[in-house]
Amino acid sequence: MQCVSGPNSWLAAGVLACSSLVCAAQLRASDSAPAPLTPVAHSALVTLEAGPAPAGLVLRLRHTADETPVSVTDLTVSVDGRSQLAMRREDGSWFVPLSDAITDAQLEVVVAHDGIREILSGRITIPGARTGSARNASGTASVLRDHKQMAWWILNIAIVLIAAIAISRRLS
Repeated sequence: MQCVSGPNSWLAAGVLACSSLVCAAQLRASDSAPAPLTPVAHSALVTLEAGPAPAGLVLRLRHTADETPVSVTDLTVSVDGRSQLAMRREDGSWFVPLSDAITDAQLEVVVAHDGIREILSGRITIPGARTGSARNASGTASVLRDHKQMAWWILNIAIVLIAAIAISRRLS
């Protein structure tokens, strides 16, 4: 007897991995979409702007005088007293992933720049914010809704692969 289920299972795993990468690429592309930023707080040197993003919050720090980006050496963010992770983006802004819904919250940012450490705080209001699980579910639903044909192809290929594995095991 010849074992043919090994290559079939590897083929099925490869198809599923490729399909998940295609769907995940669409979700990541929506994360980089520019969000409208509004001023939240300012000092004599720095203005803090914030705006909603699909999975969190986008922050941008600019010099108050000439609106040029601030060269930040350290940034600490807290939302409603809870410390949050802040990641620098390629365009010089910062992304803060949020797992909870935020409709109206107190934002506090501690920024170190040019040998100065400043605390900027203000209220952020995000209209139509949803819970994290609802946001993730709607993103997945959106990918499947926008790519129905691809989802059907993936489902059909998976069914055919499962049938081929079952038939090959029965024959061997």
